[in-house]
Amino acid sequence: MTRVAAVDCGTNSIRLLISEIQEDGKIRDISRTMEIVRLGQGVDATGEFEPEALARTRAALEGYVKQMKFEKVERVRMVATSATRDAKNHREFFDMTEELLGQVQPGARAEVISGEEEALLSFTGAVGDLHSEEGPYCVIDLGGGSTEFVVGTIDGEILGSHSAQMGCVRLTERIMRNDPPTEAEIEIATDYVAERMAEVEKIVPIDKALTFVGCAGTFTTLSALAQGMERYDADSIHGSELRFDALRVLTRQMIGLPSDVRALNPVIHPGRADVIGGGCVAVEGIMTMIERNSEARSFFISEKDILDGIITGLAAKLAG
Repeated sequence: MTRVAAVDCGTNSIRLLISEIQEDGKIRDISRTMEIVRLGQGVDATGEFEPEALARTRAALEGYVKQMKFEKVERVRMVATSATRDAKNHREFFDMTEELLGQVQPGARAEVISGEEEALLSFTGAVGDLHSEEGPYCVIDLGGGSTEFVVGTIDGEILGSHSAQMGCVRLTERIMRNDPPTEAEIEIATDYVAERMAEVEKIVPIDKALTFVGCAGTFTTLSALAQGMERYDADSIHGSELRFDALRVLTRQMIGLPSDVRALNPVIHPGRADVIGGGCVAVEGIMTMIERNSEARSFFISEKDILDGIITGLAAKLAG
């Protein structure tokens, strides 16, 4: 049995999944951890990582490395997404990851992956335990700086993918700067999302998908809110269905609330309270785009995502 780890560092959060690859090739999850570090804070405005953002990310990764050593992890893969693609001082970030991850696996360091690979890994993770009769799927991974769209079949044939440059942090920092946002800001953000959706429609065969799967923090938090949870319960969120008509009522409400009021809700992570309004504008635009191209009127929510896709890839390498 070999223990492996996947780390995903995005614009808003850094996440860890430690799994055990068993003798028969089956994968057993050991632990999942998420911390909001806001690595992408200010990158849109300055083009650089802020020192505090790098320090927060380092502290979180140091904790993850301790966890990996404790769990006797032998292999680790860390991917870094949209925030690291945009920063001038990215070398500082990558050197730090090499210094820390090298303690687990010599030579390991964060990799910047393309939007296409990110989409493929997210797809592999998200549809891992869905049933083939519900395919083809469109997996939508709504992050802090970008949103990945990928349409494919259960056996891994990818029919099309695109990384749209919109996310909950990007929309909040660029456009929705007031708290709560003004009507004008909401309108500008909605138009910006609609432009991104027009790009998606041209590139990705949305009309071929029968099931739409939403992953990452905005979608999972909306599921927790829709279910009226008093504490976040990943098992009840995974596989839940969110109908568009009910979801629109919820997203409108979230967009209009100030972040300190949102933060009072126990299922909204304190580091997500100020950006979930931007995420909700993105979700509204995605629903409108799906309605133009499909009969589907709901999302299925997956707690599994790019981390699970990375672990599947590590398991395949070990088996090969």
